[in-house]
Amino acid sequence: MDAFRRLARQEGPSVGSVRVAIIGVGNCASALVQGVEYYRQAPEDGFVSGLMRPRLGDYHVGDIEFSAAFDIDARKVDLDLAEAIATAPNNTVRFAQVPRLGVPVQRGMTHDGLGHYLSQVITKAPGATADIANILRETRTDVVVNFLPVG
Repeated sequence: MDAFRRLARQEGPSVGSVRVAIIGVGNCASALVQGVEYYRQAPEDGFVSGLMRPRLGDYHVGDIEFSAAFDIDARKVDLDLAEAIATAPNNTVRFAQVPRLGVPVQRGMTHDGLGHYLSQVITKAPGATADIANILRETRTDVVVNFLPVG
């Protein structure tokens, strides 16, 4: 744990961005995207409400860039990620104004079906599943966050 604390407190210039793709643009994704925007300019010294550490090693929270997004809901597919996070049935409180990100929500997979309760809330987007592996390569994605449905 001491090594983690030392790493988290390192200061200095960032080494670049961390490109993050999101699978499942629901309430958890909304909170993540808004949180990154909210804390993008967080100061590195002093108390930052709601954030334990704005920097981890060489990376600041502002170094996170969203590179791709996938969902199956017809209301979200083809929207910009910034718009999709505020689209029903999402109901996360809006605490940050997220500007257009230039990240379209692409059609995700439904190979394992759509659960009974979820199918009563959403309509599956038409068309084929996007070529997820290729999109991740083309967007130079570093990290994929998979938000499984929990509603």
